[in-house]
Amino acid sequence: MEVDDGAELCFPQLNTSCRKPTLPQSEDVFLNTLLSSISVLTVALNLLVIISVSHFRQLHTPTNILLLSLAVSDFLMGLLLMPVEILRKTSCWFLGDLMCSLFKYVAYIISSVSVGDMVLISVDRYVAICDPLHYTTRITERRVKLCVCLCWFCSVFYSCLFVKDDLTQPERYYSCYGECVVVVDHITEAVNLVMTFIVPVSIIIVLYMRVFVVAVSQARAMRSHITAVTHEISVTLTTKKSELKAARTLGVLVVVFLICFCPYYCVSLAGDSLLNTSSGTFVIYLFCFNSCLNPVIYAMFYPWFRKSVKLIVTLQILQPGSCEANIL
Repeated sequence: MEVDDGAELCFPQLNTSCRKPTLPQSEDVFLNTLLSSISVLTVALNLLVIISVSHFRQLHTPTNILLLSLAVSDFLMGLLLMPVEILRKTSCWFLGDLMCSLFKYVAYIISSVSVGDMVLISVDRYVAICDPLHYTTRITERRVKLCVCLCWFCSVFYSCLFVKDDLTQPERYYSCYGECVVVVDHITEAVNLVMTFIVPVSIIIVLYMRVFVVAVSQARAMRSHITAVTHEISVTLTTKKSELKAARTLGVLVVVFLICFCPYYCVSLAGDSLLNTSSGTFVIYLFCFNSCLNPVIYAMFYPWFRKSVKLIVTLQILQPGSCEANIL
């Protein structure tokens, strides 16, 4: 954020105070209104996903458990990170050095969990499409829940190592009071880039390329057997069609994720000096906006999400036995 030389001090009583960011009033109001609306929308949409998957028993599937974990991280993104990011970029930082360090810690946790969930979703689709006969035995609810818990635990532990210096010495990088900047040494940033971007994205791309190849071959096989009339073949084709549709939907989810996340990591390669400029601000907002897009993708491609939202909004979920409702 550009600061004018005549701008007021954040803390007038301190000579080492930062100056308040200055923007034209109309631009400031528009920016804050837009970003706040996206934050509220992100919280509301992901809360609907969380309630849907948690409440309706038909939705307690391994794939939906992974979507639930992703929705929780997206919910926290809209509830905690987006409002704080708006404050950090459009006004002085009044929350203190420790809160700034905690903000960065939580940001690393949520981004790591999101990447981990995408990897797990890719593995889930890979097994479902490439090894469907063993899917139900290999991908169980219990194993998926365990993987999700490990994903969150590893993200908390890894992020703690990543920002430990910030947590123990939160004031060491600040040039003045009233700022909260992201400063990471190049070695640590390189390790983080490999662990949370290059390796996971490579796994995701390789798995989905394999899924795409197998999905195309299965689609051709289904067309060649479309005239079959036996019940067994009909059920098999219906099952394969359902899995392929799920793979396409989650493929869209993964592609949107990569589009929103890649610019952030590309900018971070240039160093923290660029990350704290206007271009860095844009990629951070794009990074956060992905959390709002995920539920929109569900609404576009998943009929069960639209049905569950209708039941939630009309408060029909408060009725006895509503968890057994036919959603699928």
